[in-house]
Amino acid sequence: MTAPTDAEHAPNVARMYDYFLGGCHNFAADRAAAEKILEIFPDTGIAAQANRHFLRRAVRHAAEQGIRQFLDIGAGLPTQGNVHEIVRQVAPDSRVVYVDHDPIAVAYARRLLPTDDRTVVVHADLRRPDELLAHPEVRAAIDLDRPVAVLLVAVLHFVTDAEDPYAAVARLRDATAPGSHLVVSHLTMDGAPPLPAQQGQAVYRRSSAPLVPRAHADVLRFLDGYDLVEPGLVPVAEWRPDGEPQERVSHGYGGVGVRR
Repeated sequence: MTAPTDAEHAPNVARMYDYFLGGCHNFAADRAAAEKILEIFPDTGIAAQANRHFLRRAVRHAAEQGIRQFLDIGAGLPTQGNVHEIVRQVAPDSRVVYVDHDPIAVAYARRLLPTDDRTVVVHADLRRPDELLAHPEVRAAIDLDRPVAVLLVAVLHFVTDAEDPYAAVARLRDATAPGSHLVVSHLTMDGAPPLPAQQGQAVYRRSSAPLVPRAHADVLRFLDGYDLVEPGLVPVAEWRPDGEPQERVSHGYGGVGVRR
């Protein structure tokens, strides 16, 4: 890692997540903030791994259902078992577009991911879905007249209600063809004691994005217009376990829907 720029002196949520996953693409400010979270919720690293395993199972499922286009929004920093690596085990011709609004995450992704016409990294923002969908590199890689898997994994809980994430997800839904998949995972504080939840949110308020946990019913709203794939919206570790290491810790819900 090079010396941090001014933008890197503050904790960054993508790099904090990288730290939780045991990665090396993080700075002292990220590690300090992540350690504060681990003091409050010591099993956060296990929960982060459970979320990554959910992502891998969900994208593998979509590929097995015939999806050959994947739009990973809020992709963050590359790590082991990236989307293109998983789906191409099923379908080598699949196209994957990684999207993030954080220029640092985009820069790392462009450096670390393969540069070919089937893997694209785009700087765009979930909160501005029309601009995202109109991005020339997205349009070149993704044919919206054919089914696509839209991945919103561990990103919606960084979008506040004031920024209307439901409208953004609905716009993405309406732009995709019937048979498209939506993969969602989202942090929750359902069942968590109020004080630790407040302490954790306070740490993220000093980072690059606030944390907005949502209840089950509120997360389920993101899947309006989709038929839920069994077992529905469940703790991420419980979504179709298939022999990967089974972390029984889930800090969020995960689900997959198929557009009607």
